[in-house]
Amino acid sequence: MSYTIQEIKELRKRHNLTQNQLAKRASVSQSLIAKIESGRIDPTYSKVQKIFEALSSLENKNEVDISQIMNKKIIPALPKEDVHSVIKKMQKYEISQMPVLDGDKPIGLVTDTNLLKKIAEVDDPSKLSSIHIKEVMEDCPPIVTKNATLKVVQSLLLHYPVVLVTEAGQLIGLITKADILGKVYK
Repeated sequence: MSYTIQEIKELRKRHNLTQNQLAKRASVSQSLIAKIESGRIDPTYSKVQKIFEALSSLENKNEVDISQIMNKKIIPALPKEDVHSVIKKMQKYEISQMPVLDGDKPIGLVTDTNLLKKIAEVDDPSKLSSIHIKEVMEDCPPIVTKNATLKVVQSLLLHYPVVLVTEAGQLIGLITKADILGKVYK
């Protein structure tokens, strides 16, 4: 994250630090912090860099690790699985969406909305057993690594119902809006 010298005071206060506490974290003097914040000094690059590194480390400490909020128990649908069995699976696990996996690779998403639309199109409910999920699924939701920030995940969830989380190319979890609301803002 990049900062300007004028933001130092605001950032320090946001983290509830005194000038002395920030000075200790940055290995500079408290009087230097005071002079920078009041605009009485034009500090050297190396001093400002130390202060910004200290502030950046505080920003990262406040960041929630998404691996702590993601659902690690993934209940997938398969492309050739029929609509009826996926509906039963959703009811059993009380979920409203499922990633569609081809092997261990995410290829789409099936939601209760997709299924309701398909049910409305079909005149005979018994036909649901002959319709494959690949005919109903939507595009794959966004995929992030476990190192992604909470802000990135939150911005993606404004546009998608779920975000998938991977590590070394393997799906290890998923995050929904409910996960963020329930675990981060409790």
